[in-house]
Amino acid sequence: MKILISADMEGATGVTWPADVLPGTPQWERCRSMFTSDVDAAVRGFFDGGADEVLINEAHWTMRNLLLERLDERAEMLTGRHKDLSMVEGVQRGDVDGIAFVGYHAGAGMEGVLAHTFLANSVTGVWLNDVRASEGLLNAHVAAEYGVPVILVTGDDVACEDALGYAPEARKVAVKDHVSRYAAVCRTPSRTAADIQAAAKEAATLAVRHEPVRGGPFTVAVEFDAEHLAGAVTVVPGVTRGGERKVIYSSETMYDAIRTFKAVTTIASAAVEEQYG
Repeated sequence: MKILISADMEGATGVTWPADVLPGTPQWERCRSMFTSDVDAAVRGFFDGGADEVLINEAHWTMRNLLLERLDERAEMLTGRHKDLSMVEGVQRGDVDGIAFVGYHAGAGMEGVLAHTFLANSVTGVWLNDVRASEGLLNAHVAAEYGVPVILVTGDDVACEDALGYAPEARKVAVKDHVSRYAAVCRTPSRTAADIQAAAKEAATLAVRHEPVRGGPFTVAVEFDAEHLAGAVTVVPGVTRGGERKVIYSSETMYDAIRTFKAVTTIASAAVEEQYG
């Protein structure tokens, strides 16, 4: 049994503030330990549950945040940027039986600690086939296309509630309770590690590959906080204006949909000016 962990940081234990997740800040250095603790707890739980292999895919920002030297020696980690499927790289290899979303968060336009979708604040909403989409929902559809179920989700309580919509059978662990975008009631790392390890052990029983889900075509709409960003991303073939600050495109597969989304958000990010957005 092989488990893939997609590890994001905004939903990690103790994280509530932008500096907690911005590489290079003192707070990021501190929170890296708690992020690593969450991921390591999931690794240990999956091995407790009978996994033979656990591959961690770093999915936050520079994708160089986890402390490799503090992880269970049985795990392997894919670190660094520029991967075909970004946050769920590895799911397409045909040998993954289940995927875990560790440290996930709610999507842009939703309540939730540090809620966003790919870009920290320029994207105000994303919809997949008219359903407001978080990163979890988008990535779950990609995984389904390869027959891989989402078996564990950790993050704040809002992220866990969001996961009920795209992975109802998955085990969920809320490591903190949302108060506002930048505030939460947090549990200690020792407590959340124990909760995640126990949930991952149970979740291992759900790691059963299924027939690939071909749910296309997929229509994706992306809304930005400024008109010029919508204009900038229409250079991507197939992406058209859907409103003053919104663009829309369609793809036959989620593989193509998520790669187009990555192109759209990359171009939008490059078009943001420091002071005026």
